Amino acid sequence: MINLKQSISIVLFVFILGIQSGNSQNNATVLTLKNDKSAPVISKHIYGHFAEHLGRCIYDGFYVGENSVIPNTNGVRNDIIAALKELKIPNLRWPGGCFADTYHWKDGIGPKEDRPSMVNRWWGGVVEDNSFGTHDFLELCEVLGTEPYLAANVGSSTVQEFTEYVEYVGHKGGSPMADLRNENGREKPWNVTYWGVGNEMWGCGGNMTPEYYANIYRQYATFMTDWTNSDKLFRIASGANVADYHWTEVLMRDIPKNLIEGVALHSYSFVKWEKKGSSTKFNEEQYFATMKTALRMEELVNKHSDIMDKYDPENKVALIVDEWGGWYDVEEGTNPGFLYQQNTMRDAMIAGTTLNIFNNHSKRVKMANLAQTVNVLQAVILTEGDKMLLTPTYHVMKMYNVHHDAQLLPISFEGPAYTYGGETLPALSVSASKDKNGLVHVSLVNIDSKKENKVEIDLKELGIGKFTGTILTSAKVEDHNTFNNPKNIVPKEFKNFKVKKNTVEITIPPFSVIVLEGK
Repeated sequence: MINLKQSISIVLFVFILGIQSGNSQNNATVLTLKNDKSAPVISKHIYGHFAEHLGRCIYDGFYVGENSVIPNTNGVRNDIIAALKELKIPNLRWPGGCFADTYHWKDGIGPKEDRPSMVNRWWGGVVEDNSFGTHDFLELCEVLGTEPYLAANVGSSTVQEFTEYVEYVGHKGGSPMADLRNENGREKPWNVTYWGVGNEMWGCGGNMTPEYYANIYRQYATFMTDWTNSDKLFRIASGANVADYHWTEVLMRDIPKNLIEGVALHSYSFVKWEKKGSSTKFNEEQYFATMKTALRMEELVNKHSDIMDKYDPENKVALIVDEWGGWYDVEEGTNPGFLYQQNTMRDAMIAGTTLNIFNNHSKRVKMANLAQTVNVLQAVILTEGDKMLLTPTYHVMKMYNVHHDAQLLPISFEGPAYTYGGETLPALSVSASKDKNGLVHVSLVNIDSKKENKVEIDLKELGIGKFTGTILTSAKVEDHNTFNNPKNIVPKEFKNFKVKKNTVEITIPPFSVIVLEGK
């Protein structure tokens, strides 16, 4: 039997528990946006892309040839051109990747029928006929209105071959390489600004030590010029693999600052490197592990930036994360060397959180390149015959293009945790900016696979009272777009927020990306 005193105690306990439960449900993460005029501008080049001669990225991706029944412009699919224009891609890196250090640029110029073939030893062992070469790529960049980023051969090339390439695309006329360009149908130079001096020199670029590569880099960079008095070339050294901080230390220590404008960094997100798992059939343990490696980008950018700060306190050398994205096992039945994978809401989480990290570190991070644009790794576009679809990653990058060249708005908050198997990750990822028209944009990601999260945005310093929103979400984190259902996941209008005096209250569903616009 329960006596009266025990009954009262139970009632009080239940009442107090109910209050605590109600309070926890109403608890919201408070985001404070600061209008700091000294904050850096978020370079649009953070939203760059990467197209390597790998699998079906170039051939049977971008390039179908002038005689294809698929509508094209000089052999490049018109639907891909339209999609990338809509995405407003600021730069495109080419031709690799590992392929760059086996690529001899003169093999890809002149009449297509006269170009020599080669074997792509890195990716599938297929024969490369060089039908898509320098003119094709740079003319594509002109059509897209995007800056070309040429990754040039150091591993199997010479200084002369390298510098002749720079002359070929940049000299206005009257030089041997400019004359050769003119013979091949192009009188006006392309004036390419961004140059990668080799790729992954610690691996497929030559298995070099950082000390050796630093000296090689100095040699190549010394002979590079844009053939004008302005010398506006942006020379990017092949940088570290993930957490190889010694590599960054050596490059920053040993390369004179008048010879370098950027240092690269490569890092991919995966379950385990030796067993990456399926791109669409994964459990929460695998999802959590992938997001753990994706969020590690914050640590990598911080630690590499710390080293760069030591040698470059004036912030003249940029950190260039020119390969990033999710990497899984290839789709069943496809060539293992072609790296073709599907793209789910997990990839949208990788894209949203990674871009937020880059935005928030835009003082040092000035360029980044998602790997890769079409049919390879975390692609924004997939093709099958004449069909084309836009992936969740495409939609995130389009939602985020409001941050291009906008001023960063610093944010402070202590967010909730996403917990699994005794480990925790930050559930929320946020960045914000103010564009030249005074519009404020806040991009929010909730990576928690099960729980929604409530947020209050403190707007005292911004004086904004009107908001609209866009959301990308789905029923399951494994959901993706298919050629039979290409619009399974698309951005939609978001209205689940309340605007009060100086605050916005918002509830973010699990594994969702939201962009708010305020004015």
